[in-house]
Amino acid sequence: MIKDTYSIFVSEWALDIPAATASDRAAEAVSIALPRPQTDAGKPLMQSLKDRRSSREFSRDELPPQVVSDLLWAACGVNRPETAGRTSPSAENWQEIEVYVGRREGLFVYDATNHALIRRLTKDIRSLTGLQSFVMDAPVELVYVADFSRAEGATEDERRLYCVADTGFIAQNMYLFCASQGLATVVRGAVDRAPLAKAMGLSRHQRVILAQTVGYPAKTH
Repeated sequence: MIKDTYSIFVSEWALDIPAATASDRAAEAVSIALPRPQTDAGKPLMQSLKDRRSSREFSRDELPPQVVSDLLWAACGVNRPETAGRTSPSAENWQEIEVYVGRREGLFVYDATNHALIRRLTKDIRSLTGLQSFVMDAPVELVYVADFSRAEGATEDERRLYCVADTGFIAQNMYLFCASQGLATVVRGAVDRAPLAKAMGLSRHQRVILAQTVGYPAKTH
């Protein structure tokens, strides 16, 4: 199973995906400051580990700004401002994984340095982030994108290996945050990467690695 998944990633990285034009990006780009993350909330770590699970049923209720702020900081936010250190490790400190946020109001990328969201598109592309029907139910679809141009001095195999590992660290941070906050989440590899990358306007140096759905658990009646 691991070998098959790795082969899928390698074949996807071989695609030559066109980038959006500079004028398209400029027209959409807007920076939205996020609330200061609340680092003293949620369940203790051991309880979060006990409660960690994958969920595939989500409420359509939107996440409030504070929760969005906290979950993105937990994913890969700056936790040591004096060194710009992050909550998730990164090989050679490349910080090559970008977290894109798909929401009803558009597509955003997380700017960890300024703890802000930068709008990339005003179109809702959540339906392209996965092959499962629930991707349109949840309010937030995270897309983890590797920028190979940041992996300086690495061989092609090293880039592939470290990008997958660094994405996994972020995804696990999300799992623990969601368990701590009573949110539902599932990380997904079943993504049609080529059309998604094209819709996102990714460059030829960028590759979609994984996606992760986040939202409130589906209401039971």
